[in-house]
Amino acid sequence: MTLSLLEPAMRIVADENIPLVEAFFGDLGEIRRLPGRAIDAAALADADLLLVRSVTRVDRALLAGSPVRFVGTCTIGTDHLDLDYFAEAGIAWSSAPGCNARGVVDYVLGSLLVLAEDAGVDLASRTFGVVGAGQVGGRLVDVLRGLGWRVLVCDPPRQAAEGGDYVDLATILRECDAISLHTPLDQGTHHLLDAQRLAQLRPGAWLINASRGAVVDNQALRELLGRRDDLRVVLDVWEGEPQADAALAQLCRIATPHIAGYSLDGKLRGTAQIYQAWCRVSGQAESVSLGELLPATWLPELALDASCDPDWALATLCRAVYDPRRDDADFRRSLVGDDAQRRAAFDGLRKHYPVRREIDGLRVALKGDAPRLAELVRALGAELV
Repeated sequence: MTLSLLEPAMRIVADENIPLVEAFFGDLGEIRRLPGRAIDAAALADADLLLVRSVTRVDRALLAGSPVRFVGTCTIGTDHLDLDYFAEAGIAWSSAPGCNARGVVDYVLGSLLVLAEDAGVDLASRTFGVVGAGQVGGRLVDVLRGLGWRVLVCDPPRQAAEGGDYVDLATILRECDAISLHTPLDQGTHHLLDAQRLAQLRPGAWLINASRGAVVDNQALRELLGRRDDLRVVLDVWEGEPQADAALAQLCRIATPHIAGYSLDGKLRGTAQIYQAWCRVSGQAESVSLGELLPATWLPELALDASCDPDWALATLCRAVYDPRRDDADFRRSLVGDDAQRRAAFDGLRKHYPVRREIDGLRVALKGDAPRLAELVRALGAELV
């Protein structure tokens, strides 16, 4: 679908937390910034473009009667978009597939390191289960297998389309010591882990959810954790966001306010992707590139001696880029006051999230011959120099 530019200046409404909107879209026209949860039909009465994140539900009720002709969401997921209505109304749209995939992988790796240290176990001895092998889950699988770890993957849609070495969810629950969820949220995945399936987690299992809150039945999980102190849970996403279950958070080993993919690189990449999509839709040439706008990393390079222990190197490289324990501490301090205060705090932590980069941008120099370390660096996705 190609749209013609009928007006010399566009009217753009954008979530206030989307970075670089002015840099990418400023030449197109007037930009109005609003909190994502405050974007309503009145705000779109004269808007041509709408740029959102996952907190804004974009559907008929929001768009009917507005001149909006393009919706861009700086997210991988699209469960907050009414795509059927877009097709009916002739509204072009784009998400940002894969934009924050690396950030989520870094989050999972950081969480696994914490869980392994708590339990005093070697990560290489665990069996990992990844549920959902799309942009995020697929990349996580590649990293874990690149590290030489045993990984089982459950993705029924991909299995049906491609065949291949996939397993069912029952096998994941039965055999895996650590399970990481990366499915979209739809009718088939809502409460994918319900009370019955949660009860099937093997003794001492670790569960990580960095997909969507409702993929796990939060009430059932809270009740289960009250009975089973052998389980360890990492939750970045919550049913009813921005209202998180404070009692459930207290039972989690790591609890964070939906920031797993909040790397600076991922957020900037998301804006670039919807800008590129708009250019394709409108038939205009791109005049801005992300490479021109990315700031320098604070830690451009690390050097490792060939004699260093690979497990130490793994933890050092991952934590040089990201450690989820800081975000966990910030979130726990926010779980005070009444419901309105906690909702505001949840959004505030996301709005004022500190700068965080990705391991892809880290250069690693090896001093001496160290093939095992070189393999580890490549598996993590860092640049070996």
